[in-house]
Amino acid sequence: MVSLSVLDQSPIRKNGTAAQALQESIVLAQAAERFGYKRYWVAEHHNSTSFADATPEILTAAICAATRHIRVGPGGVMLPHYSPLKVAETFRMLEALYPGRIDLGLGRAPGTDQRTVAALQPGPQAYSTEVFPQQVELLAQFLEDSNGLSGEAGGFPADHPYRGIHACPMGEGMPEMWMLGSSTDGAQHAARFGLPYCFAHFINQDAGALPLEVYREHFRPSRTLATPHASLAVSVTVADTEEEAQLISASRNLWILRLLQNRAGPFVSDEEALATKLTTEEETMMVQIKQRGITGTPEHVRGRLLQMGVEYGVDDFVILTITHNADARTRSYELLADAFQLT
Repeated sequence: MVSLSVLDQSPIRKNGTAAQALQESIVLAQAAERFGYKRYWVAEHHNSTSFADATPEILTAAICAATRHIRVGPGGVMLPHYSPLKVAETFRMLEALYPGRIDLGLGRAPGTDQRTVAALQPGPQAYSTEVFPQQVELLAQFLEDSNGLSGEAGGFPADHPYRGIHACPMGEGMPEMWMLGSSTDGAQHAARFGLPYCFAHFINQDAGALPLEVYREHFRPSRTLATPHASLAVSVTVADTEEEAQLISASRNLWILRLLQNRAGPFVSDEEALATKLTTEEETMMVQIKQRGITGTPEHVRGRLLQMGVEYGVDDFVILTITHNADARTRSYELLADAFQLT
């Protein structure tokens, strides 16, 4: 049985506000729960005029409060910005408030430009992904110690400087950790720590199935996962007709074009996107951009996802849908859920 989840980047419309985008995320999460989606992941972006969510842990709490059972979490926390202990405490708090519903996706990407990366640091130390494996190890240890998986004395060696430190609040249960990635680097980290792995196909289609092959080949069982488990994050737009699907994907496509030109901003209307005059070079780029996702009727999109499932060896998909109109985005997720008979 295919499992479908949602990745929401809280897109900001032209002439709209970040507050509106965040409220639309909460409403969409409620709809996704009704439609039968398994998880609802929210993204982390900084210094952005395109996306509203810089603190996914807060949006996670707001969505959990507005829903009943769907799993919620960041997709993901950009760990190199943060202290592993503080992240562990934040997500142990969420787990205590909403037991059995919290996911914790981890990523290495900065989620912003280099100047903003520097501004995010608490001191003069430089942002570095080189310490990411050590951060993941510490985070897992803090979470597991506070859950009791490592025993009463904690899992750190006797001579470790953090021996005896636990993430508060302590208690039963723990967030489900995932590793996110768009290359073989993330796959290697997921395999090393025995974590489920979500490959960002919507970012890097050119990698093919190689990251998932690397993940499965090098996977080491952990206390929380005995065998590899992978999912695929895919850009999808669904409508009742092919023509409508192409129309409501126009805003997203133009945004990607401008992102590649370092001109990304709020998402314009579909009409403005279609009316925008493109150069010959931009027309060529647009053809490639349209191939980055799956757009069409429910039957077409369902068939393509099932085909990708065979190609990548997965039955778990995380669906990213961005449209200018919030109702069109909700309808896209509803049509896809119906096509897979989630409800």
